[in-house]
Amino acid sequence: MSATVSNIVFDDIFTINAIDKEGKKFDRVSRLYAHSKNYDMDLTLDYNVELFPLQKDQSFALALASSLARGGRPAKTDGAADTEEQDSHVWRPDGKGSRGLEDDYDYVMYGKVRRVLFYTKFTKFIFLKIYKFDGEAGEIVTAYISFGGLLMSLTGSFRHMTNIVLGDPVYLLMRK
Repeated sequence: MSATVSNIVFDDIFTINAIDKEGKKFDRVSRLYAHSKNYDMDLTLDYNVELFPLQKDQSFALALASSLARGGRPAKTDGAADTEEQDSHVWRPDGKGSRGLEDDYDYVMYGKVRRVLFYTKFTKFIFLKIYKFDGEAGEIVTAYISFGGLLMSLTGSFRHMTNIVLGDPVYLLMRK
């Protein structure tokens, strides 16, 4: 029996602090600013207001996933063929008509992790090419993800974002 690794790389509940605080620039897109309840994370996210209307002080669940397939992906073993690599850019890698994680959420976007910034109390922001940390408690990470022009930044402790890797594709899933 093979072990499976979860497709969910981040999951938390956020409460909206503000929407379009710098003014509305597009008719169908707004930018929300939110703070998470469990992990003390800050979120800035562009989203389509016609598809997923939100209001200030409203809470929503947000998850980031590496795939929409249910049940996770098989853990990698040495010498095994990497089927995940073949299916990494397929909308429904688990087969046509199969139900995936998107059925549990109201709003889904697909994008790519574009930049990861790392901050400690002793250094300024630096770009990370290798995702390694020394375990110091004061370390903060900001991940920037692009969803075809709609942008997201997620800031908080590196401990909650270790599975968000620079260059990886990612699905954003939201529900009220």
